[in-house]
Amino acid sequence: MITSTRPRVGYLASTFAALALAASSASYAAEDLKIGMILPMTGPFASYGQQILNGVHLYLSEHGDTVEGRKVQLIIKDDTGVAPEISKRAAQELIVKDKAEILAGFGVTPSAFAVAPLSAQAKIPMVVMNAATSSVTEKSPYVVRTSMSMPQTSAPMATWAAKEGITKVYTLVADYGPGHDAEKQFVKTFTEAGGEIVGEVRVPLQNPDYAPFLQRIKDSKPNAVFLFVPAGEQSVAFLKGFEQRGLRDMGVKIISTGDLTDEDVLDATGETAIGAITSFHYSEAHDSTKNKAYTEAYYKAYPSKRPNFLSVAGYDGMHLIYSALKKTGGDASGDKFISAAKGMEWESPRGPISIDPETRDIVQNIYIRKVEKVGGKLQNVEIDLIPNFKDPSK
Repeated sequence: MITSTRPRVGYLASTFAALALAASSASYAAEDLKIGMILPMTGPFASYGQQILNGVHLYLSEHGDTVEGRKVQLIIKDDTGVAPEISKRAAQELIVKDKAEILAGFGVTPSAFAVAPLSAQAKIPMVVMNAATSSVTEKSPYVVRTSMSMPQTSAPMATWAAKEGITKVYTLVADYGPGHDAEKQFVKTFTEAGGEIVGEVRVPLQNPDYAPFLQRIKDSKPNAVFLFVPAGEQSVAFLKGFEQRGLRDMGVKIISTGDLTDEDVLDATGETAIGAITSFHYSEAHDSTKNKAYTEAYYKAYPSKRPNFLSVAGYDGMHLIYSALKKTGGDASGDKFISAAKGMEWESPRGPISIDPETRDIVQNIYIRKVEKVGGKLQNVEIDLIPNFKDPSK
Protein backbone atom coordinates (compact mmCIF):
# COMPACT_ATOMS: atom_id res chain seq x y z
CA MET A 1 0.00 0.00 0.00
CA ILE A 2 1.48 3.35 -1.01
CA THR A 3 0.29 6.85 -0.31
CA SER A 4 1.96 10.04 -1.44
CA THR A 5 1.50 13.52 0.03
CA ARG A 6 3.37 16.73 0.61
CA PRO A 7 3.65 18.01 4.19
CA ARG A 8 1.27 20.84 5.08
CA VAL A 9 3.17 24.12 5.09
CA GLY A 10 1.43 25.26 8.27
CA TYR A 11 2.15 22.13 10.27
CA LEU A 12 3.41 23.05 13.76
CA ALA A 13 6.55 21.56 15.24
CA SER A 14 5.87 18.81 17.77
CA THR A 15 7.28 18.71 21.26
CA PHE A 16 9.79 16.15 22.41
CA ALA A 17 7.11 14.43 24.48
CA ALA A 18 4.77 14.07 21.53
CA LEU A 19 7.52 12.62 19.35
CA ALA A 20 8.61 10.14 21.97
CA LEU A 21 5.04 9.09 22.72
CA ALA A 22 4.24 8.59 19.05
CA ALA A 23 7.30 6.43 18.51
CA SER A 24 6.87 4.35 21.65
CA SER A 25 3.11 3.80 21.50
CA ALA A 26 3.11 1.65 18.37
CA SER A 27 2.39 -1.99 19.11
CA TYR A 28 4.13 -3.88 16.36
CA ALA A 29 2.43 -7.25 16.68
CA ALA A 30 0.29 -7.97 13.61
CA GLU A 31 0.05 -4.27 12.71
CA ASP A 32 1.08 -2.75 9.39
CA LEU A 33 4.68 -1.59 9.36
CA LYS A 34 4.60 2.04 8.27
CA ILE A 35 7.81 3.27 6.63
CA GLY A 36 7.93 7.00 6.04
CA MET A 37 9.89 7.82 2.89
CA ILE A 38 11.16 11.42 2.74
CA LEU A 39 12.39 12.06 -0.79
CA PRO A 40 12.68 14.78 -3.45
CA MET A 41 9.94 13.72 -5.86
CA THR A 42 9.69 17.11 -7.57
CA GLY A 43 12.22 19.86 -8.23
CA PRO A 44 15.83 19.64 -9.44
CA PHE A 45 16.58 16.44 -7.53
CA ALA A 46 13.40 14.56 -8.48
CA SER A 47 15.39 11.85 -10.26
CA TYR A 48 17.06 11.03 -6.92
CA GLY A 49 13.74 10.29 -5.29
CA GLN A 50 12.43 8.34 -8.25
CA GLN A 51 15.51 6.14 -8.53
CA ILE A 52 15.55 5.38 -4.80
CA LEU A 53 11.86 4.46 -4.95
CA ASN A 54 12.49 2.29 -8.00
CA GLY A 55 15.00 0.28 -5.98
CA VAL A 56 12.65 0.07 -2.99
CA HIS A 57 9.75 -1.12 -5.15
CA LEU A 58 11.95 -3.64 -6.95
CA TYR A 59 12.98 -5.16 -3.62
CA LEU A 60 9.36 -5.39 -2.48
CA SER A 61 8.32 -6.99 -5.78
CA GLU A 62 10.98 -9.68 -5.31
CA HIS A 63 10.58 -10.31 -1.57
CA GLY A 64 6.93 -9.52 -0.93
CA ASP A 65 5.28 -6.73 1.04
CA THR A 66 5.13 -8.63 4.35
CA VAL A 67 7.95 -9.17 6.83
CA GLU A 68 7.60 -11.10 10.09
CA GLY A 69 3.84 -11.11 9.64
CA ARG A 70 3.66 -7.33 9.20
CA LYS A 71 2.39 -5.81 5.97
CA VAL A 72 4.68 -3.03 4.75
CA GLN A 73 3.05 0.32 4.07
CA LEU A 74 5.13 3.03 2.41
CA ILE A 75 4.10 6.61 3.12
CA ILE A 76 5.88 8.91 0.70
CA LYS A 77 6.50 12.58 1.49
CA ASP A 78 7.91 14.91 -1.16
CA ASP A 79 10.42 17.35 0.35
CA THR A 80 11.13 18.94 -3.07
CA GLY A 81 14.94 18.80 -2.73
CA VAL A 82 17.10 21.19 -0.75
CA ALA A 83 14.38 22.35 1.65
CA PRO A 84 15.29 21.38 5.23
CA GLU A 85 12.16 22.87 6.81
CA ILE A 86 9.92 20.85 4.49
CA SER A 87 11.89 17.69 5.31
CA LYS A 88 11.53 18.39 9.02
CA ARG A 89 7.78 18.98 8.79
CA ALA A 90 7.40 15.81 6.75
CA ALA A 91 9.17 13.82 9.47
CA GLN A 92 7.01 15.38 12.20
CA GLU A 93 3.85 14.40 10.34
CA LEU A 94 5.13 10.89 9.72
CA ILE A 95 6.02 10.33 13.37
CA VAL A 96 3.11 12.04 15.10
CA LYS A 97 0.20 11.80 12.65
CA ASP A 98 1.00 8.76 10.52
CA LYS A 99 2.66 6.73 13.30
CA ALA A 100 5.54 5.68 11.03
CA GLU A 101 7.99 3.36 12.80
CA ILE A 102 10.90 3.79 10.38
CA LEU A 103 12.03 6.83 8.41
CA ALA A 104 13.92 6.27 5.16
CA GLY A 105 15.09 7.92 1.93
CA PHE A 106 16.84 11.31 2.28
CA GLY A 107 18.03 12.29 -1.17
CA VAL A 108 20.29 15.15 -0.09
CA THR A 109 22.28 16.06 3.02
CA PRO A 110 20.21 19.08 4.17
CA SER A 111 17.18 16.80 4.42
CA ALA A 112 19.02 14.23 6.53
CA PHE A 113 20.49 16.92 8.80
CA ALA A 114 17.03 18.42 9.40
CA VAL A 115 15.41 15.12 10.32
CA ALA A 116 18.17 13.44 12.35
CA PRO A 117 17.42 15.36 15.60
CA LEU A 118 13.81 14.12 15.43
CA SER A 119 15.09 10.58 14.94
CA ALA A 120 17.21 10.97 18.05
CA GLN A 121 14.37 12.45 20.13
CA ALA A 122 11.78 9.89 19.08
CA LYS A 123 14.28 6.99 19.08
CA ILE A 124 13.09 6.02 15.62
CA PRO A 125 15.30 4.27 13.01
CA MET A 126 16.38 6.44 10.09
CA VAL A 127 17.71 4.58 7.02
CA VAL A 128 19.67 7.00 4.81
CA MET A 129 19.62 5.94 1.18
CA ASN A 130 21.73 8.73 -0.32
CA ALA A 131 22.71 11.84 1.70
CA ALA A 132 26.50 11.49 1.65
CA THR A 133 28.04 14.01 4.03
CA SER A 134 30.23 12.00 6.38
CA SER A 135 28.72 13.35 9.60
CA VAL A 136 25.14 12.33 8.75
CA THR A 137 25.47 9.15 10.81
CA GLU A 138 26.72 11.17 13.79
CA LYS A 139 23.59 13.33 14.00
CA SER A 140 21.50 10.59 15.62
CA PRO A 141 22.35 7.20 17.17
CA TYR A 142 19.43 5.78 15.19
CA VAL A 143 20.82 6.62 11.72
CA VAL A 144 22.17 3.85 9.51
CA ARG A 145 23.33 4.47 5.92
CA THR A 146 23.18 2.18 2.86
CA SER A 147 24.61 4.59 0.26
CA MET A 148 28.10 6.04 0.72
CA SER A 149 30.03 8.96 2.17
CA MET A 150 31.99 11.47 0.14
CA PRO A 151 35.36 10.81 1.87
CA GLN A 152 34.81 7.13 1.12
CA THR A 153 34.68 7.78 -2.63
CA SER A 154 37.14 10.72 -2.75
CA ALA A 155 40.17 9.23 -0.99
CA PRO A 156 40.60 6.33 -3.47
CA MET A 157 40.51 8.79 -6.38
CA ALA A 158 43.33 10.82 -4.82
CA THR A 159 45.43 7.72 -4.18
CA TRP A 160 44.90 6.45 -7.72
CA ALA A 161 45.74 9.85 -9.27
CA ALA A 162 49.02 10.12 -7.38
CA LYS A 163 49.93 6.56 -8.32
CA GLU A 164 49.26 7.32 -11.99
CA GLY A 165 51.70 10.25 -12.02
CA ILE A 166 49.20 13.10 -11.78
CA THR A 167 51.03 15.81 -9.80
CA LYS A 168 48.97 19.01 -10.19
CA VAL A 169 45.22 19.11 -9.62
CA TYR A 170 42.60 21.85 -9.55
CA THR A 171 39.54 21.01 -7.42
CA LEU A 172 35.96 22.10 -8.17
CA VAL A 173 33.10 21.08 -5.87
CA ALA A 174 29.50 22.05 -5.15
CA ASP A 175 29.28 24.43 -2.21
CA TYR A 176 27.47 22.28 0.38
CA GLY A 177 28.26 19.45 2.78
CA PRO A 178 29.13 16.64 0.34
CA GLY A 179 31.23 18.98 -1.78
CA HIS A 180 33.14 20.21 1.26
CA ASP A 181 33.74 16.61 2.37
CA ALA A 182 34.92 15.56 -1.08
CA GLU A 183 37.28 18.53 -1.36
CA LYS A 184 38.74 18.11 2.13
CA GLN A 185 39.41 14.39 1.77
CA PHE A 186 40.80 14.60 -1.75
CA VAL A 187 43.18 17.43 -0.84
CA LYS A 188 44.34 15.62 2.30
CA THR A 189 44.99 12.28 0.62
CA PHE A 190 46.49 13.76 -2.57
CA THR A 191 48.92 16.15 -0.83
CA GLU A 192 50.01 13.43 1.60
CA ALA A 193 50.90 11.38 -1.49
CA GLY A 194 53.07 14.25 -2.78
CA GLY A 195 50.60 15.95 -5.10
CA GLU A 196 50.01 19.69 -5.44
CA ILE A 197 46.66 21.51 -5.43
CA VAL A 198 47.01 24.42 -7.87
CA GLY A 199 43.55 25.87 -7.28
CA GLU A 200 40.28 25.30 -5.48
CA VAL A 201 36.78 26.58 -6.16
CA ARG A 202 33.34 25.95 -4.74
CA VAL A 203 30.38 26.53 -7.05
CA PRO A 204 26.71 27.21 -6.17
CA LEU A 205 24.69 24.08 -5.49
CA GLN A 206 21.90 25.00 -7.88
CA ASN A 207 22.22 26.28 -11.45
CA PRO A 208 25.93 27.21 -11.45
CA ASP A 209 27.51 28.92 -14.44
CA TYR A 210 30.67 26.89 -15.04
CA ALA A 211 32.18 29.18 -17.70
CA PRO A 212 34.28 31.46 -15.41
CA PHE A 213 35.42 28.52 -13.29
CA LEU A 214 36.49 26.53 -16.33
CA GLN A 215 38.51 29.50 -17.53
CA ARG A 216 40.32 29.67 -14.19
CA ILE A 217 41.11 25.98 -14.44
CA LYS A 218 42.40 26.44 -17.98
CA ASP A 219 44.65 29.32 -16.93
CA SER A 220 46.19 27.28 -14.07
CA LYS A 221 47.25 24.46 -16.45
CA PRO A 222 46.77 21.48 -14.12
CA ASN A 223 47.33 17.83 -15.02
CA ALA A 224 43.76 17.11 -13.93
CA VAL A 225 40.63 18.60 -12.41
CA PHE A 226 39.00 16.79 -9.50
CA LEU A 227 35.36 17.52 -9.03
CA PHE A 228 32.19 16.68 -7.22
CA VAL A 229 28.88 17.97 -8.54
CA PRO A 230 25.49 16.40 -7.81
CA ALA A 231 24.46 13.71 -10.24
CA GLY A 232 22.14 15.09 -12.89
CA GLU A 233 22.02 18.08 -15.22
CA GLN A 234 25.12 19.66 -13.67
CA SER A 235 27.22 16.73 -14.84
CA VAL A 236 26.11 17.28 -18.42
CA ALA A 237 26.75 21.03 -18.20
CA PHE A 238 30.25 20.61 -16.78
CA LEU A 239 31.38 17.98 -19.26
CA LYS A 240 30.12 19.96 -22.25
CA GLY A 241 31.76 23.15 -20.96
CA PHE A 242 35.01 21.27 -20.37
CA GLU A 243 34.99 20.12 -23.99
CA GLN A 244 33.99 23.48 -25.44
CA ARG A 245 36.71 25.41 -23.61
CA GLY A 246 39.40 23.10 -24.95
CA LEU A 247 40.58 21.59 -21.67
CA ARG A 248 40.47 18.10 -23.10
CA ASP A 249 42.64 19.23 -26.03
CA MET A 250 45.13 20.65 -23.49
CA GLY A 251 45.47 17.17 -22.01
CA VAL A 252 43.73 18.01 -18.73
CA LYS A 253 42.22 14.85 -17.26
CA ILE A 254 38.88 14.61 -15.47
CA ILE A 255 39.02 12.71 -12.18
CA SER A 256 35.87 12.70 -10.10
CA THR A 257 33.56 10.92 -7.77
CA GLY A 258 31.15 8.74 -9.69
CA ASP A 259 28.25 11.19 -9.43
CA LEU A 260 29.65 12.92 -12.52
CA THR A 261 29.00 9.97 -14.81
CA ASP A 262 25.89 8.58 -13.15
CA GLU A 263 23.99 6.24 -15.45
CA ASP A 264 20.92 8.47 -15.17
CA VAL A 265 22.64 11.16 -17.26
CA LEU A 266 25.47 9.29 -18.96
CA ASP A 267 23.63 8.97 -22.26
CA ALA A 268 22.88 12.71 -22.24
CA THR A 269 26.56 13.61 -21.82
CA GLY A 270 27.42 11.95 -25.11
CA GLU A 271 31.01 11.28 -26.03
CA THR A 272 32.26 14.22 -23.93
CA ALA A 273 32.28 11.76 -21.01
CA ILE A 274 34.54 9.19 -22.70
CA GLY A 275 37.81 8.82 -20.82
CA ALA A 276 36.55 10.38 -17.56
CA ILE A 277 38.00 8.55 -14.55
CA THR A 278 35.79 8.22 -11.49
CA SER A 279 35.77 6.42 -8.15
CA PHE A 280 32.49 4.98 -6.93
CA HIS A 281 30.76 2.05 -5.30
CA TYR A 282 28.39 1.00 -8.09
CA SER A 283 28.35 0.70 -11.86
CA GLU A 284 25.68 -0.79 -14.08
CA ALA A 285 28.58 -2.61 -15.76
CA HIS A 286 29.75 -4.27 -12.50
CA ASP A 287 30.50 -7.88 -13.38
CA SER A 288 28.73 -10.16 -10.91
CA THR A 289 25.88 -12.65 -10.96
CA LYS A 290 23.97 -10.56 -8.44
CA ASN A 291 24.27 -7.38 -10.50
CA LYS A 292 23.31 -9.15 -13.71
CA ALA A 293 20.11 -10.36 -12.06
CA TYR A 294 19.49 -6.89 -10.61
CA THR A 295 19.95 -5.00 -13.87
CA GLU A 296 17.78 -7.48 -15.79
CA ALA A 297 14.99 -7.14 -13.22
CA TYR A 298 15.37 -3.37 -13.21
CA TYR A 299 15.06 -3.00 -16.98
CA LYS A 300 12.05 -5.31 -16.96
CA ALA A 301 10.34 -3.13 -14.35
CA TYR A 302 11.55 0.26 -15.64
CA PRO A 303 12.47 -0.08 -19.33
CA SER A 304 12.93 3.67 -19.86
CA LYS A 305 15.47 4.11 -17.00
CA ARG A 306 18.99 2.87 -16.31
CA PRO A 307 19.82 1.32 -12.91
CA ASN A 308 22.15 3.54 -10.91
CA PHE A 309 23.69 4.00 -7.48
CA LEU A 310 20.55 5.59 -6.06
CA SER A 311 18.35 2.68 -7.04
CA VAL A 312 20.80 0.23 -5.51
CA ALA A 313 20.90 2.22 -2.26
CA GLY A 314 17.09 2.02 -2.09
CA TYR A 315 17.18 -1.71 -2.84
CA ASP A 316 19.83 -2.32 -0.19
CA GLY A 317 18.03 -0.06 2.26
CA MET A 318 14.98 -2.30 2.07
CA HIS A 319 17.20 -5.36 2.44
CA LEU A 320 18.58 -3.89 5.65
CA ILE A 321 15.07 -3.12 6.96
CA TYR A 322 13.80 -6.62 6.22
CA SER A 323 16.89 -8.33 7.64
CA ALA A 324 16.83 -6.26 10.83
CA LEU A 325 13.13 -7.00 11.40
CA LYS A 326 13.73 -10.70 10.89
CA LYS A 327 16.28 -10.51 13.71
CA THR A 328 13.93 -8.57 16.01
CA GLY A 329 10.81 -10.59 15.27
CA GLY A 330 9.19 -7.57 13.64
CA ASP A 331 10.02 -5.07 16.37
CA ALA A 332 11.05 -1.77 14.71
CA SER A 333 11.81 0.11 17.94
CA GLY A 334 14.98 2.17 17.59
CA ASP A 335 17.38 0.41 19.95
CA LYS A 336 16.45 -3.11 18.84
CA PHE A 337 16.44 -2.21 15.15
CA ILE A 338 19.83 -0.47 15.22
CA SER A 339 21.36 -3.24 17.31
CA ALA A 340 20.20 -5.73 14.68
CA ALA A 341 21.59 -3.61 11.83
CA LYS A 342 25.07 -3.19 13.33
CA GLY A 343 27.57 -5.58 11.79
CA MET A 344 25.10 -6.81 9.16
CA GLU A 345 26.71 -7.98 5.92
CA TRP A 346 25.34 -9.18 2.61
CA GLU A 347 25.98 -9.42 -1.13
CA SER A 348 24.63 -6.39 -2.98
CA PRO A 349 24.46 -5.72 -6.73
CA ARG A 350 27.48 -3.46 -6.06
CA GLY A 351 29.48 -6.23 -4.36
CA PRO A 352 29.95 -7.29 -0.72
CA ILE A 353 28.79 -4.68 1.80
CA SER A 354 28.46 -4.45 5.57
CA ILE A 355 27.37 -2.02 8.28
CA ASP A 356 30.19 -0.85 10.54
CA PRO A 357 29.00 -1.65 14.09
CA GLU A 358 30.77 1.41 15.49
CA THR A 359 29.71 4.10 12.99
CA ARG A 360 26.52 2.55 11.52
CA ASP A 361 27.96 3.52 8.13
CA ILE A 362 28.44 1.32 5.11
CA VAL A 363 31.68 -0.53 4.31
CA GLN A 364 32.03 -1.46 0.64
CA ASN A 365 34.27 -1.88 -2.37
CA ILE A 366 35.23 1.32 -4.16
CA TYR A 367 35.95 0.94 -7.86
CA ILE A 368 38.06 3.11 -10.14
CA ARG A 369 36.12 3.34 -13.41
CA LYS A 370 36.70 4.72 -16.87
CA VAL A 371 33.90 5.79 -19.21
CA GLU A 372 34.04 3.68 -22.35
CA LYS A 373 31.63 2.79 -25.11
CA VAL A 374 30.61 -0.85 -24.70
CA GLY A 375 28.33 -2.37 -27.32
CA GLY A 376 27.38 1.11 -28.48
CA LYS A 377 26.48 2.22 -24.93
CA LEU A 378 28.46 4.43 -22.56
CA GLN A 379 29.43 2.53 -19.43
CA ASN A 380 31.54 3.06 -16.30
CA VAL A 381 34.02 0.23 -16.81
CA GLU A 382 35.81 -0.85 -13.63
CA ILE A 383 39.59 -0.77 -13.95
CA ASP A 384 40.74 -0.99 -10.32
CA LEU A 385 39.38 -1.96 -6.91
CA ILE A 386 39.81 -0.87 -3.29
CA PRO A 387 38.08 -3.63 -1.27
CA ASN A 388 36.04 -3.23 1.93
CA PHE A 389 36.75 0.48 2.24
CA LYS A 390 35.48 2.49 5.22
CA ASP A 391 34.91 6.22 5.44
CA PRO A 392 38.50 7.34 6.16
CA SER A 393 37.36 10.50 7.96
CA LYS A 394 35.81 8.50 10.80
